[in-house]
Amino acid sequence: MEGNIIKKVLVTGAKGQLGSELVLVLKEFGYTVFSFGRDQLDITNEVEVFNQVTKVNPNIIIHCAAFTDVDGAESNPDLSFLVNGIGTRNIAIAAESIQAKLVYISTDYVFNGKSNTPYNEYSKTDPINIYGLSKLAGECFVRDFHSKYFIIRTSWVFGTNGKNFIKTMIELSKQQSQLMVVKDQIGCPTYTLDLAKSVIEIMESSKYGTYHVSNSGSCSWYELANELFNQLSINIELKSCGTKEFPRIANRPKYSVMDHLNLRINEFKLLPHWRDALKDFLKRNVYK
Repeated sequence: MEGNIIKKVLVTGAKGQLGSELVLVLKEFGYTVFSFGRDQLDITNEVEVFNQVTKVNPNIIIHCAAFTDVDGAESNPDLSFLVNGIGTRNIAIAAESIQAKLVYISTDYVFNGKSNTPYNEYSKTDPINIYGLSKLAGECFVRDFHSKYFIIRTSWVFGTNGKNFIKTMIELSKQQSQLMVVKDQIGCPTYTLDLAKSVIEIMESSKYGTYHVSNSGSCSWYELANELFNQLSINIELKSCGTKEFPRIANRPKYSVMDHLNLRINEFKLLPHWRDALKDFLKRNVYK
């Protein structure tokens, strides 16, 4: 921590999966944390954002707040761009006005998924849904209006709070003896605790730029579900299917595996393998 200078952190989206984890870990690391949920800070209101940010006057802002309903974004693009684009612009301008560092949490959905090799931080972006487009708009606003930023792209997030694939699979396994899971979408699961620790390590530096942060390794949703049930010793018939057999409103990238190039060359710690992260999550949440 740069000579113990950075001590005051403002977190938006503090009630979400990552935001709530960050608040806990930041406090453990000795930070004074100002946490704002959606009901406490309307990021789409420029005046409200500026007033709150200048009032708290943090050394760093971690911007987790977002419109994350991928299918909902397709039917409500205006709201998606308002929150993920304009809301991020408001945060970036306010952060720059007080010279606070800014961490913006982005997504693997900025890529089209047509690659067959992992995407690094310098790969061409090309979103195929409104959610990805709106998060990319947020990245552009951060780059345009802030001078000391970290854009952190992550993927397939699971943690203690909020809804996620892991929790959904566990609940469905209690209700059904057979489950069908998509096998032709490949990505990188990310445990919020590992992600939060990495965010803190990165933000304490002055190595500004874009980072891909996810647990090591990659898998399909089917492989993730299979590993989950194996670790929990749950006896269930798990069948694989293709994306076409499980239609959704929004297109999903079929391959969004991220290469952690900037973590490596900037000498930051790589996250544990996703299987180990899953094991840790299940243990901490008393699923096993």
